[in-house]
Amino acid sequence: MSGKPFRLWGERVYPMPHPGPDPRFTECLVNSVAGVLVAHGYPPLSVPGDWAALETALVRYLYRPPKET
Repeated sequence: MSGKPFRLWGERVYPMPHPGPDPRFTECLVNSVAGVLVAHGYPPLSVPGDWAALETALVRYLYRPPKET
């Protein structure tokens, strides 16, 4: 073995560099992800804290934290 970690499909893409405000990250995106979860048998999001937690999890998955200056 070479001592390098095995990567079957190359380098990871996510999390991406944080672009600042991202017009793609919308309430509709969060609603769509929630809908997919429900379609796969997970309970529906019913309180504001559930929505906020899902939005936070998506941000953490998609974006690296912005660099502090």
